Amino acid sequence: IRLAKRQGFTLLLVGHVTKEGAIAGPRVLEHMVDTVLYFEGERGHQFRLLRGIKNRYGATDEIGVFEMTDRGLQEVANPSALFLAERRGNVSGAVVFAGIEGTRPLLVEIQALVAPSSLATPRRAVIGWDSGRLAMVLAVLETRCGVALAGRDVYLNVAGGLKINEPAADLAVAAALLSAASDIPAPKDAVVFGEIGLSGEIRGVSQTALRLKEAAKLGFNQAVKPPSAKGERAGNISLTEISHLRELLTVLGWEPGRQNNDQNSEKNSATPQTEDAYS
Repeated sequence: IRLAKRQGFTLLLVGHVTKEGAIAGPRVLEHMVDTVLYFEGERGHQFRLLRGIKNRYGATDEIGVFEMTDRGLQEVANPSALFLAERRGNVSGAVVFAGIEGTRPLLVEIQALVAPSSLATPRRAVIGWDSGRLAMVLAVLETRCGVALAGRDVYLNVAGGLKINEPAADLAVAAALLSAASDIPAPKDAVVFGEIGLSGEIRGVSQTALRLKEAAKLGFNQAVKPPSAKGERAGNISLTEISHLRELLTVLGWEPGRQNNDQNSEKNSATPQTEDAYS
């Protein structure tokens, strides 16, 4: 590194990360360099993410999206269109989240599955999101909205192998869970974003206008979002602003007695029917 600074040439150091996601080796190496980039990607997907963790001369948390082709890595100019390319409509448990990665808007699909559990402790499986935030959203849904999911298995997946760290995904996760539990598809042409507080309130998020602009560019007509005093709009998108999680139940057409009836029918269908041998 001293030689590179003295001679004025660029030096690239390639290493690997530990299972915890930290750079392997001495920590001082990370402080000596100007930029730290993570090259991420799932083995089963064709695209890779180049994520900026440290940048002494620019913004951090930026990402570049690349697709692996027969000619090597190629830049993906519109990542949102790529991640939504295989999306199907009229399927319960699928909601589009309008997120931000660094300064780049990114639309991804969040998928949820809620199933009857035969275990004493129901499963909670999460891919691409924080399991602690999922537990919080489930607790708020049950305590503040009366949606009983404690006795059911819950599976959550961020489509495309992405990892989301934004609290703004809370509302989209809640919408996916409600859609899966009620078997009512969420509106296909809608995006959802907003942070959920422990009392069920929906908190505002940053860069709302940028999220809406990206959604309008990809043909979405609706957005479910927190209230905003700035009045951000984009294109012809119809805005549905909610201040409490209970209002999301109305937006999705949730019926208060539907879940209990579904659970009772599941229990009845699981109970074997016997006939009287002497009848």
